[in-house]
Amino acid sequence: MKKIVIRKTQRIPPNNPLVVFTTFDLGAATALVHMGFILLTLDRSNPKKIKFVFQKDKQIEESIREYWADTLLIGARGFFDTIKMLKNRIYSE
Repeated sequence: MKKIVIRKTQRIPPNNPLVVFTTFDLGAATALVHMGFILLTLDRSNPKKIKFVFQKDKQIEESIREYWADTLLIGARGFFDTIKMLKNRIYSE
């Protein structure tokens, strides 16, 4: 999967579905990060839940469909390590 580097000066609209993919689901976000999709930010505008904002990629929709269909194959240990990293980011900011 090709990663795209975003320059710090480039503004990504967090609610534009043409350029970002968002989810509130920690498991789905973990799977996407583990697969190498670019997590742009954690949106904390709702004090009760975190929105994970990813850079839109042509494969992200298919990967999330596989996640929800329970057909996505990823390593368990890597998934667990990634979920710990995301939880650390959530609670340390």
